[in-house]
Amino acid sequence: MSALFKPIIATMMLAAAGSIAAMTVAADAPATANTSKLTTGLTPLEQLLELMDTDQSRKVSKDEFMRFVSAEFDFADKNEDAEPDPVEL
Repeated sequence: MSALFKPIIATMMLAAAGSIAAMTVAADAPATANTSKLTTGLTPLEQLLELMDTDQSRKVSKDEFMRFVSAEFDFADKNEDAEPDPVEL
């Protein structure tokens, strides 16, 4: 894994965990399709893993992880140049 890729993945994971934490605070906000399956009482990391676990095996496969990270990457890449910069992130 390249030296540039690791910080990007870490930033994306932290941003996703932060988004989940913010959702738990904003209880009056409407739930989206992706967050409707979140179990209350879980830590942000546990909620993140629950979102990644699309086959509900209670484990996250490499394929599930890569699909999640790819979707987060695409979401972060606002100008669709396949190179999210700090402003986009």
